[in-house]
Amino acid sequence: MESAQQAAPLMVFLVEDSLAIRERLAATIRDIDGAELAGEAGTVGKAIDGIRATHPGAVILDLQLKDGSGLEVLRAVQPALPALHVAVLTNYATDQHRRACMDAGAEFFLDKSSDFPRIREIVQGWSVP
Repeated sequence: MESAQQAAPLMVFLVEDSLAIRERLAATIRDIDGAELAGEAGTVGKAIDGIRATHPGAVILDLQLKDGSGLEVLRAVQPALPALHVAVLTNYATDQHRRACMDAGAEFFLDKSSDFPRIREIVQGWSVP
């Protein structure tokens, strides 16, 4: 018997300073059943404000932003949203950055050049209740 009530969609917030990559990520999120775009930002301040305002279930987070680090964003929002799913997507996929991001609460640490296609499967996994 099917449930008459459908699960709420997973709201995903994008933090990426490259407009082209942010648009590609947004298109990917919009194409995933059970996920919706909560918002997007390209700077540290706008990302922190946007995540705090929208309370998304997940964040796709660029590590290197024009005005700072995605790690600053993660450290600022994680305490208030401990259940937040976070995937860091970066061109700076060093072991040092990986460790820092995972220690700060990221679940995934992905290299933009090789792991971009994994975003779809990760968000799909998060969006299944």
